[in-house]
Amino acid sequence: MMIRIGCLHAHHSNIEYIEGELTPYNVKMVHFVDPGLMYHMDSGPNVHIAEKVEQQLNWIESCQVDAILITCTNYIALLDETDYETATPIIKIDEPFFEQICKNSEPQTLLFSNPATVSGTMNRLFQYADKWSRTVKVEARLIENSFQFIMNGEKDAYNHAIVSYLEKYSDSEHISVAQLSMVNGARKSGKDVFHPLDALIKHVVQHFELDKQA
Repeated sequence: MMIRIGCLHAHHSNIEYIEGELTPYNVKMVHFVDPGLMYHMDSGPNVHIAEKVEQQLNWIESCQVDAILITCTNYIALLDETDYETATPIIKIDEPFFEQICKNSEPQTLLFSNPATVSGTMNRLFQYADKWSRTVKVEARLIENSFQFIMNGEKDAYNHAIVSYLEKYSDSEHISVAQLSMVNGARKSGKDVFHPLDALIKHVVQHFELDKQA
């Protein structure tokens, strides 16, 4: 049976990651992109931003989807501040990722390119670990001045910045990238770098018992 997943993104570059991994399965993705929320968040606190996220989710739900996938961690953090409820399952991209991180008791480094996502993601990670009585040793690091490349559509420069930063780490260190947009750079590095996409796809396939299309 074909299922429909409505995907909410803050940047269009995330679409190719989701499509590339889920296309082989009996699933249809309907994508919604709203970078405007990110610009409003950068300008300071605004009580209406969380309301806008709720409106977006209601709009997506009205499109007869079987589930909603949120790929922006800032959107997820905003949603946590509301009392939003829906009968449609909401998949938060960071939770399968957090589950994998929490399985590792060794010191870990979590890399970011977007400074606006660091605080919200780390807070959610530690809340998740506390909820499941896990102890994690995770240090956040920011790849300075890299996010501007992806926002300007300069994918090659963006990936190069990520690859160059990863070169400073040895193969024995436990490194993860926190954002979906960083996956290609992590893969190009040739290093064993954990990222949200693998955990997400495994979760979606198992949760919905997806089969590959014939």
